[in-house]
Amino acid sequence: MATQTILSKEGLEKLQAELEELKSVKRKEIAEKIKVALSFGDLSENSEYDEAKNEQGIVEARIAEIEATLKNVKVLDADELSTEHISVGNKVVLEDLETNKIISITLVGSKEVDMKAMKISDESPLGKACIGKRLEEEIEVEAPAGIKKYRIKEIDK
Repeated sequence: MATQTILSKEGLEKLQAELEELKSVKRKEIAEKIKVALSFGDLSENSEYDEAKNEQGIVEARIAEIEATLKNVKVLDADELSTEHISVGNKVVLEDLETNKIISITLVGSKEVDMKAMKISDESPLGKACIGKRLEEEIEVEAPAGIKKYRIKEIDK
């Protein structure tokens, strides 16, 4: 059995939109590229054909991956999120105990990671350290530069 994927409502909508784009637009574009490449004749030295077939394989693999994910998805309901302890879906404010810098993260499933938006996977070292912790608890995270210590300052939905 495949493992369950945790997604926010937005993450689910984004995946569904990507799947629709791949199926309705990308497949047609690639089919057209293959058709054009076939018109060039000899396939043994036809780089356009090879490239289009490779692109087709990549798109079909992504479609299969998204479909498999969607079959085993659990959508987070913000109303069910607790602010008593940290779980996937929570927004968390942490204080770096060494520098006193404040960082704000959102804990997400592995399919929604976005470092620019500070959406951190529950499977990352920081995510794992946060799961199940409560307000004002201290956590330790193994980082390349050594152990980092944080204090949990806020837990929001």
